[in-house]
Amino acid sequence: MLTLSPELQKRLATPLKIGDFEVNSRVLQSPLSGVTDLVFRRLVRRYAPDSMMYTEMVNATGLHYVKQLPRIMEVDPNERPISIQLFDCRPDFLAEAAQKAVAEGADTVDINMGCPVNKITKNGGGSSLLRDPETAEAIVRAVVQAVDVPVTVKTRIGWTDKEINILDFAKRMEDAGAKMITVHGRTRSQGYNGQAKWEWIRRVKEVLSIPVIANGDIFSVEAAIRCLEETGADGVMCSRGTLGYPFLVGEVDYFIKTGVEKITPTPIERLECAKEHLRALWEYKGDSGVCQARKHLTWYAKGFPGAAELRGLLAVVETVEQGCDSIDRAIEQLPAS
Repeated sequence: MLTLSPELQKRLATPLKIGDFEVNSRVLQSPLSGVTDLVFRRLVRRYAPDSMMYTEMVNATGLHYVKQLPRIMEVDPNERPISIQLFDCRPDFLAEAAQKAVAEGADTVDINMGCPVNKITKNGGGSSLLRDPETAEAIVRAVVQAVDVPVTVKTRIGWTDKEINILDFAKRMEDAGAKMITVHGRTRSQGYNGQAKWEWIRRVKEVLSIPVIANGDIFSVEAAIRCLEETGADGVMCSRGTLGYPFLVGEVDYFIKTGVEKITPTPIERLECAKEHLRALWEYKGDSGVCQARKHLTWYAKGFPGAAELRGLLAVVETVEQGCDSIDRAIEQLPAS
């Protein structure tokens, strides 16, 4: 039976303070490119009403050259707390983008310094900033000066196993004015392979006074609690564990607050959620939303008899009706409980 240690329970009982902004949850939904749009965030928030949500990461250079803000920056006025995540390597463009983010309703502005994808790092953004701490520092200082909401950073532990510089890097971010840092316990070269090195998150927590959020390999409530115990972090951020499972953030949050594990949703309940997700994406984005829904639907279709066959059908779905019919046929084959 999963339990909360008295020490951990006491440590997590108070709101998470990000500068002068308070969040009544120690569990955060990670920004995920192509995933954490308005539709996905609404599903997560249904089960985690107090948790901080993040938009997909927004290119600050792109914002500089367009008159109309991209749709990925759209936030619901009621979906607080909300953070808009930005990426780039230009302090002035990021400062300008941060002002637009605040105007859109962002409670905090997060700077992505951890994305490992080549198209981001080759232009100086994402985790490439781990190799250029002076620029990273200049970015944080510029954004802090430009906005009156807390500025946060999400990063990794280093570029490679031989270039783990997170302790110095994190201290620089704090000194530059960052009010919170989220550390994914992998290097850039790891991508999403191997195990997250949580011990480095613990070491970051030991040298900083601002909140440190642990990220990496949080796929269950048990993993989240173990991570919090091992790292001493101020909170956890759920990422890939929420793909096809928007219940996870709420499950972790509920357990931290009550010490009670929620009953996990049945395959039928997960598939009903998948249908809702599909319909909402179509209503929000039209036909392109249906195309985007394919990956989400395949993530939902796991862990029950016939899941593999259903994934094959959902991966090529072209209409809402086709997707819902395929899911309904799969549900008919499953036991009611």
